[in-house]
Amino acid sequence: MKTTPPPQRAAWSCLCRVCLPALAAILLAMTLFAGQGRAEIFVDQVGRRVDIPAPPQRIVSLMPSITEIVFALGAGSRVKGVTLYSNEPPAAAELPKVGSYVHPDLEKIISLKPDLCLAARDGNPRHIIDKITELGIPVYAIDPRNLAEIMESIMLLGKVLDNEEQARVIVRQMQSKITAATARVAQAANRPRVFFQIDASPLVSAGSNTFIDQLITQAGGVNLAAGPTAYPRYSWEDVLLMQPEVVIIASMAGGYSEEELKAAWRRWPEVPAVRNNRLYVVKADLFDRPTPRLADGLELLVNIIFP
Repeated sequence: MKTTPPPQRAAWSCLCRVCLPALAAILLAMTLFAGQGRAEIFVDQVGRRVDIPAPPQRIVSLMPSITEIVFALGAGSRVKGVTLYSNEPPAAAELPKVGSYVHPDLEKIISLKPDLCLAARDGNPRHIIDKITELGIPVYAIDPRNLAEIMESIMLLGKVLDNEEQARVIVRQMQSKITAATARVAQAANRPRVFFQIDASPLVSAGSNTFIDQLITQAGGVNLAAGPTAYPRYSWEDVLLMQPEVVIIASMAGGYSEEELKAAWRRWPEVPAVRNNRLYVVKADLFDRPTPRLADGLELLVNIIFP
């Protein structure tokens, strides 16, 4: 079955000109696909045509977010390798590691004999994907930029993994949460000023064109860090001028405890969020990973902004 190509993205699919010897690549491909059945051609989310075993049985995930989606689709038993920080669900943390998503270990990937690698355009360097492709291992890439495209990614991966029904279930659940959040925000009379703290020393927040910015806006808040810098840094003097009404702090901010993170803010009672006890510590990966749980992050933000 062939999928309908999504809108074309930038030309991410060009192969490197420096290739492995052709014979070695062919021999490796024969080894990797020995015993495989038929294959199908799929078009990934960046517009690349990828020849994939149907369905793939030995998967290496090159992003923690992709690992989480594959497990949610019910295909976790087929994942043979993951990158560092793949901690959701807990079973993923026990799988062999193939390095980081920026610097994967190609030898380790080859040793796992995958019939498919799953990658993300925003995260995995193109030259690494090209090298894996040259080795005869198909690489299917996703490129979600917002909640709608995350749901599209889930449906595409559902087709690739032959788990389409579970993909539909996940998307329906996400859409239900998004619809409920949107209806609740529509009833709000104001839009509180929100500061989302990603790191504590220095203070780092999330600017425009980030998932956090999108979620704050969709949840009815005004992101005080909105602007061209994706992850801007601030001083406490900057924050005092901003006068946030709601402060949300990622649990991973600097490795501090929840009480330590809040205590840093309580030194500034002139900040409305401090004065009104509107300091909230949240789980970081509910907001920065393009997974189904981003809809849970939206739901939580609405509850925080409009308690």
